[in-house]
Amino acid sequence: MTDTPLYNEVPAQVDLPALEHEVLALWRDSKIFAKSMAQTEGRPEWVFYEGPPTANGMPGAHHIEARVFKDVFPRYKTMKGFHVGRKAGWDCHGLPVELAVEKELGFRGKPDIEAYGVAEFNAKCRASVQRHVDAFTKLTERMGYWVDLSDAYWTMDPAYIESVWWSLKKIFDDGRLSQDHRVAPWCPRCGTGLSDHELAQGYETVVDPSVYVRFPLTSGPLAGNTALLVWTTTPWTLVSNTAVAAHPDVAYVVATDGTERLVVAEPLVASALGEGWTTTGERFTGREMLRWAYRRPFELVDIPDAHFVVNADYVTVEDGTGLVHQSPAFGAEDMQVAREYGLPVVNPVRPDGTFAPEVGLVGGVFFKTADEALTADLDARGLLFRHLAYEHSYPHCWRCHTPLLYYAQPSWYIRTTQVKDELLRENERTTWYPETVKHGRYGDWLNNNIDWALSRTRYWGTPLPIWRCGEEHLTCVGSLAELAELAGRDLTGLDPHRPYIDEVTLTCPQCGGEAHRVPEVIDAWYDSGSMPFAQWGYPHRNVEQFESTYPAQFICEAIDQTRGWFYTLMAIGTLVFDRSSYETVVCLGHILAEDGRKMSKHLGNILDPIELMEANGADAVRWFMAAGGSPWAARRVGHGTIQEVVRKTLLTYWNTVSFQALYARLANWSPSAADPKPADRTLLDRWLLSELNTLVREVDAALDGFDTQRAGRLLAAFVDDLSNWYVRRSRRRCWQGDPAALATLHTAIETVTRLLAPIVPFVTERVWQDLVRPVTPDAPESVHLAAFPEPDEALVDPRLSGR
Repeated sequence: MTDTPLYNEVPAQVDLPALEHEVLALWRDSKIFAKSMAQTEGRPEWVFYEGPPTANGMPGAHHIEARVFKDVFPRYKTMKGFHVGRKAGWDCHGLPVELAVEKELGFRGKPDIEAYGVAEFNAKCRASVQRHVDAFTKLTERMGYWVDLSDAYWTMDPAYIESVWWSLKKIFDDGRLSQDHRVAPWCPRCGTGLSDHELAQGYETVVDPSVYVRFPLTSGPLAGNTALLVWTTTPWTLVSNTAVAAHPDVAYVVATDGTERLVVAEPLVASALGEGWTTTGERFTGREMLRWAYRRPFELVDIPDAHFVVNADYVTVEDGTGLVHQSPAFGAEDMQVAREYGLPVVNPVRPDGTFAPEVGLVGGVFFKTADEALTADLDARGLLFRHLAYEHSYPHCWRCHTPLLYYAQPSWYIRTTQVKDELLRENERTTWYPETVKHGRYGDWLNNNIDWALSRTRYWGTPLPIWRCGEEHLTCVGSLAELAELAGRDLTGLDPHRPYIDEVTLTCPQCGGEAHRVPEVIDAWYDSGSMPFAQWGYPHRNVEQFESTYPAQFICEAIDQTRGWFYTLMAIGTLVFDRSSYETVVCLGHILAEDGRKMSKHLGNILDPIELMEANGADAVRWFMAAGGSPWAARRVGHGTIQEVVRKTLLTYWNTVSFQALYARLANWSPSAADPKPADRTLLDRWLLSELNTLVREVDAALDGFDTQRAGRLLAAFVDDLSNWYVRRSRRRCWQGDPAALATLHTAIETVTRLLAPIVPFVTERVWQDLVRPVTPDAPESVHLAAFPEPDEALVDPRLSGR
């Protein structure tokens, strides 16, 4: 018998998923996550924000991807000595939730909800977002994502809503929240407007009719024998045509084929008319054509004082005919032109997307379906010059996939255009990964920023906290306490959702009249963008917690969030605090199925995330997500790709550990002061220690620069060298119990284990428990309570690296 502490036995074969369940039990029983938080209390803060998922659906494989990065870097920074708070959150409101509940109840739209009852419907929505929390919790725990689920924020909680109200009141008081009548994206199925960042998430490729239509002139020098030729891909808007726009400085000519005369922009004669057409020599600028009257293509609705040529600088000669049909109810630019010329705005399309019943030919028909009948009628009356199929991207509702229409409607807007310069300034202060996003995808988005259409004519959402009296005075409320004071009654315990909040009236501070809340709720993206302060209920509570955690040093989600959460976080932070809410953002590429296609139930290529981890191990999945190719690019994931990670990296690492444990135990060896000093060891030992300390420096730099791909490549290469170079050439020495070889290999394994720990936390924990703690009296209880390695530059010898 000996008193020498020895490694635990490490089997040559390992079942990684089974090992991981043992480690999960260890973490749970020993409260390792809580200890890591307690151990770093009082140290410098490194702030990370969790983007809240909506738990009304089951988690998918794509949910693992961002969670890997959101776990790797907080683990790394914790090992580097920072305190990293990790507060979980749940996104609760919005169209995705409402549509899922409508589907469950068999509803077809808003009338069904109204008949069912708003209170009852919202209760179903509340239950829906809690339904799959257990599944998300299971996924979070199984993959080793350390985040505090016990103190999660919920965007539907009254304290969260009050905080959102406070921010809206500040924006309102700053003159940047107001109601306006504008043309904005509208979903006829959901019966609500959408914001520009929602619009960007819903484009789909469709084939629409592209029509060239004759508009016979009835005044001006060409009246009676010439027609304007107009091109449009939305024939249904011709019903409400009010004008034709020409660029004031563009030259327009008359062309003939011997049978008719048409006016088109001079640069577009060939492309618009084709062969067999010649110009007559008659030439006019758009300015000279101003107010020429024409006969409109349809007379299905009454539109007085209209139908003449107007001038607009936005008209181009890149395609079409250089003459643009104007329908102000369905186009923002058309609306602007209509206002300039005093043209009427006539909207024959109802909010459900169908033409009003009294409209001839297409009454009751869905707007996109109406194209066919309208095109056929134009052809029958000799007004259709050409009809082509036109493939292009058309905006659809990002949740229900219904074609959207641009629709003139009153809506509440946040004037983000007023802080465009400030947003651009904050973007310059932000570090983006990949860097190209900063002035590319995201920078372009900011440069083309339009006001945020905030309000939604829906039910399950944060109510817009604005009350209006009969005199049109507006009162914006920032808390339930303020509302109670204005209402003159106790509102303790009030659910601030509809319909309960709608029942609260207050006395108008300006005129003393009775004020009622406006009916809208807000864009759910505003909820999630408010989480930096609303998760604490700021400023009504937890002021110190918020002030010490703003802004975040790190956020991370998929690339599509450049027009979602990344934007709303920056916009709200800049509007409310004049500072973006994050300093560094990592944008991830999308996860594809192994066949290269998007994962979908329809294609049958969905990967269940739990099954993926149970088959291959969470560590293997994590390694693939973090290091298996560029994180910024779309990547294919499947059992085959994950198994490659297991074989090439994790089993190689494990085999080296098993080798060391076997021969160290046979030699009755454990690390001690009696081991030869590095300088006294063989050239091969000194080479390995030099490479090891170079690795420490380079992996540290890679993770500090958010480059998990480089960190993984460095670690995988070293693990391979360790096994297939060092161990193979030191095998006889280890068999013989050479303390220099065993000490060198021990140092390499212990150091690499700490380097690997943020990426593959399970297998490194097992190695720590079996090879480090038994022989190191002062070793931390867990590898995740240990410090990240620091390079010993004295052991780095560049001359050895080249040998």
